[in-house]
Amino acid sequence: MNEELLLQIGDKIKTKRTQKNITLEQLAGKAGVSKGLISQIENNRTVPSLPVLFNIIHSLGDDLRTFFEDMQDSFSNQHVVIVRKGKELPFFKERVKGFSYKRILTRSVTSQATDIVLLELKKKASRKQMISTDAFECKYFLKGTVEYQIDKEIIIMHEGDTLFFDGRIPHRLKNIGDADALILAIYLF
Repeated sequence: MNEELLLQIGDKIKTKRTQKNITLEQLAGKAGVSKGLISQIENNRTVPSLPVLFNIIHSLGDDLRTFFEDMQDSFSNQHVVIVRKGKELPFFKERVKGFSYKRILTRSVTSQATDIVLLELKKKASRKQMISTDAFECKYFLKGTVEYQIDKEIIIMHEGDTLFFDGRIPHRLKNIGDADALILAIYLF
């Protein structure tokens, strides 16, 4: 299993448990484990063994297929991940009034350097030629509407969307909105 899926498992267990109004104690009792273990799994502090995971899923009233069916990334191909606004996964890191965490993207990428950039695209600005970088690129769209072409695929990104892709794939972008666009760009070299 990869790290992204492992993080999703804890979040999914917590979401299912709270949706069904099952307490930590009740789930722990049904699954034959301690309340502390369930809490650690839900908060991504430990990874359950397969038998424990299967018992928890069964105790939630799910089967394996339905539990895992919506836990895949929105891949348009193997090298591009799109997370649309509103599809971020809420999670609790700490119970502090006024704090709200949403996981936008978790990826395992081996990198040696990181570059974080704010990219402003004036209205109608565009790159004519395809380029590539030696980095994985994560773009969070703060403002505007941008058309990304990655290889032969055209993707329209809006405010609040996230795009993650292998920058070695030829790509270009243009502002197709009626105003300036603003992008938070993170390059993982």
